[in-house]
Amino acid sequence: MLIVPVIDLMGGQVVHARRGDRSKYRPLESALVRSSDPAEVVRALLAAAAFPVVYAADLDAILERGDHRDTLKQIANRFPSLTLWVDAGFAQASQLQPWTRIDRLVPVIGSESLARADDLAALLSVTPHAILSLDTRADQPLGPAALFDEPQRWPDRVVVMTLDRVGAGEGPALARLRATLERAPAKKVIAAGGVRGTLDLEALAAMGVHAVLIASAIHDGTLDRAALARYV
Repeated sequence: MLIVPVIDLMGGQVVHARRGDRSKYRPLESALVRSSDPAEVVRALLAAAAFPVVYAADLDAILERGDHRDTLKQIANRFPSLTLWVDAGFAQASQLQPWTRIDRLVPVIGSESLARADDLAALLSVTPHAILSLDTRADQPLGPAALFDEPQRWPDRVVVMTLDRVGAGEGPALARLRATLERAPAKKVIAAGGVRGTLDLEALAAMGVHAVLIASAIHDGTLDRAALARYV
């Protein structure tokens, strides 16, 4: 199972995401690094463990008030062995074009950004290697409901994103993950939201989860270098 650290970008800084309430996000405070500068946070993460992938949620782009494309391009250039999974609120195929110029960037298509289920196919026609994020809050789907029930539409990799568990320390949405794995056994399912420590990682690995997105448990020191080394 792959551990993928997350950076949430807002206003040029990495912020601490909690329960998907973006109006209350504040600059990151981390046991790894004193700075909330995106490149410095990535440097500290890679010093803690040799992560091959970092997930970046460009919250300004998702909220349609600018983006961090230049910042992520600089990170890609500074760390040439790193792959970036990026959710930047992609809703239309035309929005993907500028981002495809960044080396080793994999777009993450969030269901919350899509107006229609058919929009996913248009986006995947531009970047077939993109990842779909099935976003929920309070067990309610965000975006076209059809996407959640029709795995034949999904790309190879799918994130099960439970926004109200992000930064909440309440544990992963195991039932929803299990249901997704059963519905689409050929897909690589990625867990997001709620991981508290090694016991959660062991449970997810035993379920057959492909990867897990983590922020809080890394930055607060719950998952230390020794724990991370078991999975990286």
